Amino acid sequence: MTNYEFQDWGLIDYREAWTKQQTLFDAAISTKKLSEVPQNTLIFCEHPHVITIGKSGDRGNLLFDAESLTNRSVSFYEIDRGGDVTYHGPGQIVGYPIFDLDQFHLGLKQYIHLLEEAIIRLLALYDVTGERLEAATGVWLDVGTPRARKICAIGVRSSRYITMHGFALNVNTDLSYFSLIHPCGFVDKGVTSLQQELGRTLDMELVKNQLEGILKELFE
Repeated sequence: MTNYEFQDWGLIDYREAWTKQQTLFDAAISTKKLSEVPQNTLIFCEHPHVITIGKSGDRGNLLFDAESLTNRSVSFYEIDRGGDVTYHGPGQIVGYPIFDLDQFHLGLKQYIHLLEEAIIRLLALYDVTGERLEAATGVWLDVGTPRARKICAIGVRSSRYITMHGFALNVNTDLSYFSLIHPCGFVDKGVTSLQQELGRTLDMELVKNQLEGILKELFE
């Protein structure tokens, strides 16, 4: 059985979290280079309002000017993950697994599939049907209909089969901030949250506990 250490960083500035995450990632790679077994770490957190764009992201999906970001107290970072542009904010569970995929006998594609599976199983606890959308990572609702909308974004970086970055699940997220971008590069699909789907505010601690339990099950 392969274990990981779980850390909940709470509400944390994006740059601070990125630095802490990079430190864990670099340490895991250094350990692996010595032919030793790296520590696996699963991090949950929330960020103050921030927009990030991946290394292959299309800047045409950024719909704001500097003034509108300042007015809404939104930070902006270009980062080293896959995927396009996304938004993080309070009420969203951001997960950063620093995992050595060799220990789990997984390739990158299988790993992303498992992250999606965890979110799909979590949503099922709330009678919400999450699905995959072909050629698009993440978890979606009402795939194949004009109402298709994303509830969880996924963007990962890996080196030597060690991962960083991860997923962002909209729980009680203020969806109005997504108007600043074309989320993940899609112009014809919406975004949603568990709060939006259920018509009520959820207990973030409960949802985090449920999700961590599902991830533990899947990654054993």
